Amino acid sequence: GIISLISLAVLSYERYCAMTRMTEADTTNYRKTWTGIILSWTYSLLWTVPPLLGWSSYGPEGPGIICSVNWHSKDANNASYIVCLFIFCLVIPFAIIVYSYAKLLCAVRQASSIHKGQGRSREQRILVMVVVMVVCFLLCWLPYAAVALIATFGKPGLISPAASIIPAILAKSSTVYNPIIYVFLNKQVRETL
Repeated sequence: GIISLISLAVLSYERYCAMTRMTEADTTNYRKTWTGIILSWTYSLLWTVPPLLGWSSYGPEGPGIICSVNWHSKDANNASYIVCLFIFCLVIPFAIIVYSYAKLLCAVRQASSIHKGQGRSREQRILVMVVVMVVCFLLCWLPYAAVALIATFGKPGLISPAASIIPAILAKSSTVYNPIIYVFLNKQVRETL
């Protein structure tokens, strides 16, 4: 989940940079792509390793069939990790996404009247695809985030194991939606199929 949201934040920033750049993109240079991938995975690893080292812990979630962060522990060690996890792995990446797309939409509106052509049209289709991916991701992860925060900071037993199943399964299934969205919103893939 963390790598998925961080990747979407990096992708949204990259789309903003690509759309606002006046020159054509160099499609043979993958340095920025690899840098984004490495940074996404490194950042995600930095936030998933601490429970293995004693800052919070991992354990069974809901009815005990899924493993996740120990949302139900009320000690300061666990609560501090969960607060940091939500700030640095949900709120900040989401803020980057919102900022990038807000600036990008302003730039697209200004550029649409000046630059017409297939290149900008393609970039706009990519923008729509990425926005749909982000919205689907948030629809999958926000219920899970709400349930996790209620379990962590609410009254004990407020969220029953049965009530936590659907948000957890919905969140875990979020990785399935990006390829489906990509297939339906990518013209070349549709034509090939």
